[in-house]
Amino acid sequence: MNPLFIILQQATQQGAPAGGGSWSMWIMLIAIFAVMWLFMIRPQRKQQKELQEFRSGLKKGDKVVTVGGIYGEIVEVDDRTAIIRVDHDVKIKVDKQGLVKDYSSTQQQ
Repeated sequence: MNPLFIILQQATQQGAPAGGGSWSMWIMLIAIFAVMWLFMIRPQRKQQKELQEFRSGLKKGDKVVTVGGIYGEIVEVDDRTAIIRVDHDVKIKVDKQGLVKDYSSTQQQ
């Protein structure tokens, strides 16, 4: 007889593995998704929420930084845009989505 035939015959006589293998696969998939949500999705949503609250709470006099790294002070705020003073007589109009943080709390007095 062929050795491969003998091995296959013994494998079929011993039976298939227990059905618990499918349950452990589902548990592992759920665990991987839970870990991914805990360490990646949840902190990103929290950061986006904080940034949205920052942008909606902008007011005249706030010191901000743009995405491009321009530091300035807010002179005027609209629904979608803000005018910031970069220097004594230099003002630029930027979209609120381009403002990323308030630097007045980290600036030394």
